[in-house]
Amino acid sequence: MHSAKMDTLARRRREADEGGGPERIRAQHEKGKLTARERIDLLVDEGSFAEIDAFVTHHYHEFDMQRKKFAGDGVVGGHATIRGRKAFVFAYDFTVLGGTLSQMGAKKITKLMRHAVRTGCPIVGIMDSGGARIQEGIMSLDGFADIFYHNRLASGVVPQITASIGPSAGGSVYSPAMTDFVIMVKKTATMFVTGPDVVKTVLGEEISAEDLGGADSHGTRSGVAHLVAENEYECMERIRELLSFLPQNNAEDPPRLGPSDDPARADAALASVVPEDERAPYDMKEIILSIVDNRDFFEIHEGFAQNIIVGYARMGGRAVGIVANQPMVLAGSLDINSSSKAARFIRFCDAFNIPIVTLVDTPGYMPGSDQEHNGIIRHGSKLLYAYCEATVPKVTLVIGKAYGGAYIAMGSKNLRTDVNYAWPTARCAVLGAEAAVGIMNRKDLAASDSPDELRARLTAEFAEKFDNPYMAASHGTVDAIIDPAVTRKSIVSALEMLSDKRETHVPRKHGNINL
Repeated sequence: MHSAKMDTLARRRREADEGGGPERIRAQHEKGKLTARERIDLLVDEGSFAEIDAFVTHHYHEFDMQRKKFAGDGVVGGHATIRGRKAFVFAYDFTVLGGTLSQMGAKKITKLMRHAVRTGCPIVGIMDSGGARIQEGIMSLDGFADIFYHNRLASGVVPQITASIGPSAGGSVYSPAMTDFVIMVKKTATMFVTGPDVVKTVLGEEISAEDLGGADSHGTRSGVAHLVAENEYECMERIRELLSFLPQNNAEDPPRLGPSDDPARADAALASVVPEDERAPYDMKEIILSIVDNRDFFEIHEGFAQNIIVGYARMGGRAVGIVANQPMVLAGSLDINSSSKAARFIRFCDAFNIPIVTLVDTPGYMPGSDQEHNGIIRHGSKLLYAYCEATVPKVTLVIGKAYGGAYIAMGSKNLRTDVNYAWPTARCAVLGAEAAVGIMNRKDLAASDSPDELRARLTAEFAEKFDNPYMAASHGTVDAIIDPAVTRKSIVSALEMLSDKRETHVPRKHGNINL
């Protein structure tokens, strides 16, 4: 009897491992795609995966569904370790009814999400799904709704990461959108609310699935994808690397590594990075790589809203979030997309106790009717709100231009940034000297016999008095003007000083950020 029961268990286990069966697994491989179990094995530490609900099946008999029962019911999930740290993982199994979500599949996913929240562990979801299972009607939609609700419960409590490796359509795209990070794989991943056929029927527009919702589209235009990977192997490695910067949950600090780079390391070359011609661009990433540990910078949203840079690094072994204007793109000005991109990144860092380092060189908010009509006021306020709301250690360095509202928005002192530095090349003012003189001295210039000479003299006088960091330093809104060579040492020292920072808010349910 004991032997027979063990044989039954072994048979059921084999059935669960086979998903939709050998033919469907072969078809998955022929598309150049791994199976759900292979993906999990690729992500987690070898031998660490413990499956939950391997024998779950659907309980529907209509539409010939009784003949379409598979152990696991289209979702593989459980707990494991990733680089030695606990995590919960689930993967849609495309070999089972196209990876469509059933009522029971949703119950499995939400069970894992509850475990993740209760135990304070990150959760990783791997998408390869045809969406809601039509044969189950409203129950499959209810399943998606339950997942969305649990995404909300986990938000700000444990990190949530989505790997989009196959199709996601309709309701299956919204759970990824509610997670903290989405990584898409080129050529195999697509995400859209309505597919190309519906777009053609309703709008008469012909577009491919890749152009409509592929990794390149979402990585550069919509901003849905925070990271884009060339293949599944790179995708899983990027997830492991991302998790290495993050704490397990909101009650912990990010993991801190031992010293591997001299905290006081100087770089005299930084003094020549900013061109003397203020109109000439330069690459802010050169400065970022110079000041972080081992020149290791993990960029988020690299292809989207490139006029601002966000990502993770370590300084003195401590994980930090970097926010920096990029003078190479739109002169580093703030627009709708860059404001939203930076605001969401800052809010994640604040939720998970990650200090924020801000590098500033921006001429202001992007002008123009397109920006105004599409809501630069509304979207631009998100950045202000995010910095005001953040209670983690905040260190800001003004490198070049810091003008007008953008000076305020980029982590200024009055948004309660803890330490504000500036290089001697910094220019903090309402307007640049040339523009300010053009407004303030319009009548004098118009009446002058030599307006060019007058403009040059007035511009130099304005720059000497206002368009520099010393006025800000005289009012204490800049704490110190530092030699560029010692930037790394200065920021690491400030972060160390702030390591025990604690701040509380007036009790309330939540604020009302302008979404």
